[in-house]
Amino acid sequence: MIDKIPSNKQLILFDGVCNFCDETIQKVIKADKNNVFVFASLQSDFGKEIIKYIGVNPSVDSIILYNPGVAYYTESDAAIEIAKQLNGFYPLLQIGKIVPKSLRNSVYRYVAKNRYKWYGKKDECMIPSAEVRSKFLS
Repeated sequence: MIDKIPSNKQLILFDGVCNFCDETIQKVIKADKNNVFVFASLQSDFGKEIIKYIGVNPSVDSIILYNPGVAYYTESDAAIEIAKQLNGFYPLLQIGKIVPKSLRNSVYRYVAKNRYKWYGKKDECMIPSAEVRSKFLS
């Protein structure tokens, strides 16, 4: 299972039925000019296996960044770690680290709790275009 993650890649686990999450992942793909990330949905069998493997509580309702052999990040830490590796203005979002983690995560959880109400939900995970399909693990 862990060997499905290509070497020198980091895995982003995301909510595959959330419209906001889908839009965010599309932006990450476009800004990932150094080809750092691969993706899987939290709902996929692979996503569930990774969550179990790294020891994250399966009820976590958060984006997860897993850097094999190094660390994993959830909630606002995951968002900041992802942003700092993207091209464009995204690395500037690291300034969020000056905000206490408890406050950052409170805001993150509030948005996460309301994301379906605000942005909607799909019946199933998106099907990536042929161009980006290789970035998705299942």
